[in-house]
Amino acid sequence: MDILFVHQNFPAQFVHVARALKERPGLRLAVVTHKGNEQQETLPGARYGWESKRAGSPHRIAENFALRSSQGHMAAKAMMALRARGFDPKLIVGHLGWGETLFAKDVFPDATLVVHAEFFYSATGADVGFDPEFPNGGVDHLFELRAKNAAILAAMNDADIAVAPTRWQASRFPTYLQNKLNVVHEGIDTNRVRPDPAATFHVAGTDLVFRPGDEVISFVNRNLEPYRGYHIFMRALPAILAARPKAQAVIVGGDAVSYGGAPANGASWKDFFLAEVRERLPLPRVHFVNRIPFNDFVSLMQVTAAHIYLTYPFVLSWSMLQALSAGAPLIASATSPVLEVVEDGVNGLVVDFFAVETLAQRVVDVLARPQDYADMRSAARRTVVEKFDLSSLCLPRWLEILGNPGAD
Repeated sequence: MDILFVHQNFPAQFVHVARALKERPGLRLAVVTHKGNEQQETLPGARYGWESKRAGSPHRIAENFALRSSQGHMAAKAMMALRARGFDPKLIVGHLGWGETLFAKDVFPDATLVVHAEFFYSATGADVGFDPEFPNGGVDHLFELRAKNAAILAAMNDADIAVAPTRWQASRFPTYLQNKLNVVHEGIDTNRVRPDPAATFHVAGTDLVFRPGDEVISFVNRNLEPYRGYHIFMRALPAILAARPKAQAVIVGGDAVSYGGAPANGASWKDFFLAEVRERLPLPRVHFVNRIPFNDFVSLMQVTAAHIYLTYPFVLSWSMLQALSAGAPLIASATSPVLEVVEDGVNGLVVDFFAVETLAQRVVDVLARPQDYADMRSAARRTVVEKFDLSSLCLPRWLEILGNPGAD
């Protein structure tokens, strides 16, 4: 049986299910991915680029759909190249966010198409308009937002099955699509991400080595930006470090933009908000470590004394669940994706996203009284083991949705 994965940055969300299927006999796996994908773990297949020419320019409100259509077109050409080599998938697994599956059914009409339904945009109830510091751009932005969903709706229309990682993310999709949706997270490897009293974390470029019991404050984003509350964290950090003179902050994240726009002055959000508080920070105790290998991230979660996770109402980050799995004391924003997992005072602490002073107070309390939060840390790990464990829950469910291809 041939199985095709389609993702511009493969393996991404499909890393675990692709590994599992790769080990099963009688299956031939391939991937269609972007030619710029630099991930080391991949599959044989075909790569696509961007079309070099387009006839005219679309109206700006339609630009996103034109881009996604172009990406889908080039991905379909890569699929046709696979078909010409005799690859005939009965199952296609892709992400609906970038248009890559738009024409998959035209190339392989008999294949079952399963899409990862990560997010559906709307003018209310989620990220848009959530943060008054960054206005949404008026009614034209709302028009653009509706047009942005066009490619997603087209992909969902052709999909036989859709999978959303959380109930809240699934709930964002229109009612008439709910019958296609399954709620299954990609899964957390709780055997790998677990508490370790012997863990150490070395701050690259320094002689600092942190261990459990040290006053380590951690903050992790793919990129440091407002969508993930970097501005709120930085505004709280001076008060935290002033109250806890032995505390050290480790900040993980790149300088680019994953979501939303870039600062108008051309700086990175990292530098923009660091400049705002720089004069009130003891900079030798603030460590920007950029992006780090996963093993180092796990070590950081194992030694941290207070992990802060903030997010707009948007896609829930794996890093929050991994922090819980490692037994890290979590202080998080009281936003919808977080509240689906975290119960205040039980398996973590939640604060209003914009409450800078409250965030600082709760972090200081966790640092000052770590023994009082031992039960909360245990409950944090238990939550992930019982609801998001990769091997016992999420991967078996994903394979079941895919029809258990290659199973004995």
